[in-house]
Amino acid sequence: MRQLVVAVVAGLLATLVWPIPASADTTCQLIDPTTGRCVIRVEPPPPHADDGARDTGAGQRCYFDPKRFNQTTPSAGPVPCTKDFGYWSNHYMCYIKALQPQPPATDPAWRGHQPGDGAVYDCYTPQTQVNVYIWSQNQPPGALAGPSPREVAEIAIDQMDLRAVDIGITPEPSANSVGIVGMPVWMWAANPDSHTVGPISAAASAGGITINATARLHRVSWSMGDGTTVRCSGRGTPYQASYGKKESPDCGHVYTTSSSRKPHGTYTVTATSDWVVQWSGAGQTGTIRLNGLQRSTSITIGEAQVLVQ
Repeated sequence: MRQLVVAVVAGLLATLVWPIPASADTTCQLIDPTTGRCVIRVEPPPPHADDGARDTGAGQRCYFDPKRFNQTTPSAGPVPCTKDFGYWSNHYMCYIKALQPQPPATDPAWRGHQPGDGAVYDCYTPQTQVNVYIWSQNQPPGALAGPSPREVAEIAIDQMDLRAVDIGITPEPSANSVGIVGMPVWMWAANPDSHTVGPISAAASAGGITINATARLHRVSWSMGDGTTVRCSGRGTPYQASYGKKESPDCGHVYTTSSSRKPHGTYTVTATSDWVVQWSGAGQTGTIRLNGLQRSTSITIGEAQVLVQ
């Protein structure tokens, strides 16, 4: 009698387990020596033809917002940072120019101060045609020197505490678990929450600008360790035992060679999160793309051989 026996050859002795869900730990790329915290590198991802969102720039530093006057009109939006009236101040919502000559000491614009103690400035808002005098100890800062709406949005992003996805993958990243060449591998975001897959929102203010931002996971790019990168829209589908040997409907891979010749006999799998952050404020809107969040794990893939006994 001849008996067919399936053996797993992976360059090491292991027990075939197919498939088992798994979650991996973070691999930190850079530690800040002053704080001991992991430094996340955030950068715009390279453009791809299938991208559904684009980075739309910085926005204008100088803007008019009627809400400062408890009004809804005229419309909010960018304004020129300098005009004949002076330079624009987001804080005062007007064009600033020092009065020449300065008013006499008896003028109420000094607000009890004496000439030489600060200065009196003309504050003109052309949108509402309001013109007032203001006193200031120091020259009011212009909006042009302040942060752009995008830079304020990045402050809001810092408050979100975005993190890489926890890796869910079959076969399990374990010394006692081996996948098989030609069998489907499933990948997904395990233990998803607002910090790893979104959506998550935050607000930030700086330089007279207030920005509201919302971040959503756009996709996860999986570097499979065999030279293949699999780009999956969203978080992927968690594997369940009832799926058997089916392929993942939205995030999977099939290895064609074993990992036996790789360092430690394993493939290093790295998941890179690609986020889309939409921001609004200062009468403007924009989009920020970032992809500096990564997490890695290692899996073993062996070859199935048929032995005749």
